[in-house]
Amino acid sequence: MPDAALLSALEARILGCLIEKEITLPDYYPLTLNALTAACNQTTNRDPIMNLEESTVLRTVEGMKTRGWAFQVTIVGGRVNKFRHNLRAKFPGMEKPAISLLCVLLLRGEQTLGELRLRTERLQPFADLESVETELMKLITYSEGPVVACLPAGPGRRVVQYLQLLTGEPSSLAPQEEIRAATSAPVPLSADDQAWKQRMEMEIEILKAQLTRLKVKLGVED
Repeated sequence: MPDAALLSALEARILGCLIEKEITLPDYYPLTLNALTAACNQTTNRDPIMNLEESTVLRTVEGMKTRGWAFQVTIVGGRVNKFRHNLRAKFPGMEKPAISLLCVLLLRGEQTLGELRLRTERLQPFADLESVETELMKLITYSEGPVVACLPAGPGRRVVQYLQLLTGEPSSLAPQEEIRAATSAPVPLSADDQAWKQRMEMEIEILKAQLTRLKVKLGVED
């Protein structure tokens, strides 16, 4: 996405909250400023936890309005203005399963497949990990450009994780030249990674010994 279209961390929190409440609390959506602030400051289903003032949320959502990420809604007979997101106009064709995954990534940061399946249960149930992966691929290959990125497993990251790109590419998604430079030299392992490596090496040796005994028992020669 162009830099001018990127969201700040606070804007991402507001967008995620508007998406979440539209799905989970449709009777109270669009949200009042008070409800939106409370949603941003929730201590559950949020990472990191924030403590925002209404004035900060209002100032931020006003900026999102000028860039088409959110709208203010005036309801006839209503005493206060309310706010709603404009995600579907920003990303035409994006459907609820993919939107639900994006919502969790906006609210909770990097997630594994298993975490995403568990944490989207309130928004959109997924039958299995394969169905989660299918929807993530739609976000990764979105026609107007990737909305989600995949972080491969490696030093410091045991399993594959996914993250949203609406706030920009993280430093861990380095340009190809930086990736080649980084992989051309050995990377020091942390204490946890070193312990894990040693456990894996031990298990491999145990498996080799078991295989050797099995071959002897069966009379199989190498």
